[in-house]
Amino acid sequence: MTAERVERRLAAILAADVAGYSRLMGADEVGTLTALKSHRREIVDPAITTHRGRIVKTTGDGMLVEFSSAVDAVTCAVAVQEQMAQLNTDGGKLSFRIGINVGDIIIDADDIFGDGVNVAARVENECEPGGVCLSSSAFEHVRGKVTFAFTDLGEKGLKNIDRPVRLYSVRLAAGSSPPTANSPSGTAKRPALPDRPSIAVLPFDNMSSDPEQGFFADGMTEDVITNLSYISSLFVIARNSSFAYKGKARDLRQIGQDLGVRHLLEGSVRRSGDRIRITAQLIDATTGHHLWADKYDRALVDVFDVQDELTREIVSALRVILTEAEEGRVWQRSTNSVGAWSDAVRGVDHIWRGTAADMQTARKFLTSATERDPNYAKALIMLALTHYFDIRFAYTNDINNAKRQFAELTKRALELDPSEPYAIAMLGNVYVFDEQFDAAFDQVNRALSISPNDAFLWLAAARVFINAERPADGERAIRSAMRLNPFYPVNYLAVLGDALVHQGKTDEALGSLSELVRRNPNYISAHLHLAALRSDRGEMVEAQKEIGEVLRINPLYRLSMAENFYLSAEPDRKAAFLNALQRAGLLE
Repeated sequence: MTAERVERRLAAILAADVAGYSRLMGADEVGTLTALKSHRREIVDPAITTHRGRIVKTTGDGMLVEFSSAVDAVTCAVAVQEQMAQLNTDGGKLSFRIGINVGDIIIDADDIFGDGVNVAARVENECEPGGVCLSSSAFEHVRGKVTFAFTDLGEKGLKNIDRPVRLYSVRLAAGSSPPTANSPSGTAKRPALPDRPSIAVLPFDNMSSDPEQGFFADGMTEDVITNLSYISSLFVIARNSSFAYKGKARDLRQIGQDLGVRHLLEGSVRRSGDRIRITAQLIDATTGHHLWADKYDRALVDVFDVQDELTREIVSALRVILTEAEEGRVWQRSTNSVGAWSDAVRGVDHIWRGTAADMQTARKFLTSATERDPNYAKALIMLALTHYFDIRFAYTNDINNAKRQFAELTKRALELDPSEPYAIAMLGNVYVFDEQFDAAFDQVNRALSISPNDAFLWLAAARVFINAERPADGERAIRSAMRLNPFYPVNYLAVLGDALVHQGKTDEALGSLSELVRRNPNYISAHLHLAALRSDRGEMVEAQKEIGEVLRINPLYRLSMAENFYLSAEPDRKAAFLNALQRAGLLE
């Protein structure tokens, strides 16, 4: 008598669950369940569909998904976690853990079983909240085929698995600006060292007993980065990429290689009452040797003096000579009020998280900062930036009011500090909205001359250059931003794609924009550009699919909304873009 034939196949298995689900349910059953259903509906399930996965089963807080391709499984997992990172920046919200394995599975009706499934589940158990972990078999299937970065976690003994399994984690950047982050380049080509002294300021560790004081340590880190960014003879890594290492074990040589810098600054902050204790050390990442280290035990009101001293020590250790203009800017303070500064730090943190709700929260903190110090130019321009993002990402239905507030706050900030680079750059965007493109071009160039190491300013400049129909300058600017911010947010790919489109480099543009929607399937402007490109190439089926994606994200999206979104110094180019969308099926 022959045994019953067992159906088997090789598959990529994704196992996911919610970290700390029982605790969350115990604290708020209804809220947790509602959030889980919302995330499934809006993020997880669409990503699985987009990447051709099949949900095999769900188990309350978890799920098992089958993919025929490991690349699809990993790309789907990263897309989910990057979108979740935009939502889960506050404590108590949901975080997924995702494990992926490639192995032989047994098919039983619609269910799957076997060692391949068991390993995926155990890999997921080893994953940090918000992370993606792969078994060695899954890693071998994707190595060299994806741009994501990986950290080798070594061999692990997994529960009920009779052999050790080597694990790899996808290195996701910390959550971010409108919208979110790319990954470190662990297995991708690492950036070469610049031809000038280069440094990354890693997030200072919060050593205070109160976790809420973490914002204070982050503010210290950001201010040092800002001060160094004014120095043209330095190369300074952006906040977004430095903060990818927040709260993680650090291999300093690896970090130096990933970021493409020679030097790293790391330290810690302990705040207790009206006292602060700060430690800092400058390290040569190529050797691991300490070049300089110091401790500061001061009154809280002296925090700005400590920042200045840190900057001076770094400049001295790296033997950097400041220009006269840099001397005037680096040591200039926007406020002497610790309370105003603390509010501004909290507000800016919410800006870089990037959601509509975060813009509202940021406004509360930044308004408080300006009330504490009415002459605080940096707080005013960051307040203006919340309205800019409302306009840019359609976070408001009253665009005209947002533009008015954006312009008024920008001009007030410039009155207080005519050399504030963010205010100068944002004035460039005020000019763009008024279709004064040449004036906008001049302003962003001026901002870059003051702060040549600020990736956000290069990003803002790239957008203005493209709007002003200087796409080659736009491509140069966005690639500069990418180098300063190696773990760049996905919106950098949108700007790069736009710059390439304007130069007629359609194949390269398709690659950039397609990579963007793989990482974030809900990025409307990327789908619009893809629809227009496909339409112009006569690929109408693909163009119509992209319009379908636009309407999936926003069923009410119409041609008039695209008209507000697309800015160009050449009316004919804008008309051609809108006509291409209309041919692809976008209704008026």
